[in-house]
Amino acid sequence: MIAVRRARVADAAAIGAVHVAAWRSAYAGILPNDYLAGLSARRQAAYYESAIRGGLGVHVGTASGTDAIPPGGPARVIGFVTGGHARQGGATLGEGEIETLYVLDDWRDRGLGRRLVRAAAAHLVSLGCRSAFVWVLRDNPSRWFYERLGGRVAAEAPIQVAGIPLMQTAYVWPSIEKLEQSASSAS
Repeated sequence: MIAVRRARVADAAAIGAVHVAAWRSAYAGILPNDYLAGLSARRQAAYYESAIRGGLGVHVGTASGTDAIPPGGPARVIGFVTGGHARQGGATLGEGEIETLYVLDDWRDRGLGRRLVRAAAAHLVSLGCRSAFVWVLRDNPSRWFYERLGGRVAAEAPIQVAGIPLMQTAYVWPSIEKLEQSASSAS
């Protein structure tokens, strides 16, 4: 069974591992191999533990039962999303920001991304946000996902990652209800 729930501090190590695996997959050929190889799941876990303790909206997707590997094994984190009020400089794009969304390769195309976005949108609504946005590296092969959810390109900006100048694209949902509806109905 695949389920989505609010993250617990005990999930931080698994979230860090998903983050590193997703970056190594998504950004191969975009970021230097040595940078990707040097990513630290432990460092990421420390960040997410702090974020969870600090109240950032972190939700995880877990696989258990027949969906677990091995089947019947314990639930394991296979994806996650984070979101909260717009970070500094983002308020012109929307009130709420989806900061990260990562799903392990073997679990993609099963609707988990939509379910995680729905959880993030509900969290943003609970914070009083009426609009939302996400920044995505322009070369990210999964940016189409946000387009399918009705995200409208609203801005582009340069960013440096691993000393490499890249461009990022902001996808915006002026109405968070439209994001919730799209995440519920997209196929």
